[in-house]
Amino acid sequence: MAIASTIVAILMGALVVFIRMKSQKKPVSAKKIILPPLFMSTGALMFLIPMFRVTYLQILEAFALGLLCSILLIKTSKFEVTDGQVFLKRSKAFIFILIGLLLVRIIAKLLLSTTIEYGELAGMFWILAFGMILPWRIAMFIQFRKVQSSLGEVR
Repeated sequence: MAIASTIVAILMGALVVFIRMKSQKKPVSAKKIILPPLFMSTGALMFLIPMFRVTYLQILEAFALGLLCSILLIKTSKFEVTDGQVFLKRSKAFIFILIGLLLVRIIAKLLLSTTIEYGELAGMFWILAFGMILPWRIAMFIQFRKVQSSLGEVR
């Protein structure tokens, strides 16, 4: 099970890198910033199943770690204006950060899977990911609105 989930994590990480590189060629919109955390939030339904439930301390730990990781993403996500449209500025560090976070996640999963039940661990990693994407996207949205307002195009 650990090997299969590791392979899936690597494939998903590669997909995120590919999507991110492709999306940098298109203008950004508020919808493109806001929708990913909304779509991801449906994953919280996993906690209806007892196997995935975690303790309050595990929630706090995972969310705090996600917040820390989000700082890297926030720092490397900048916008630029080209031809009157807002684009996400390419950052060479961003890809390395994503790959680094993926490697840390895989190593942590392999180490923690010996002491934490699989379902709890899955729940904790979902909380960590959500704790990372939510502040990152909020910061992106605020920054996007500032850039947009400087263009006089607040929608």
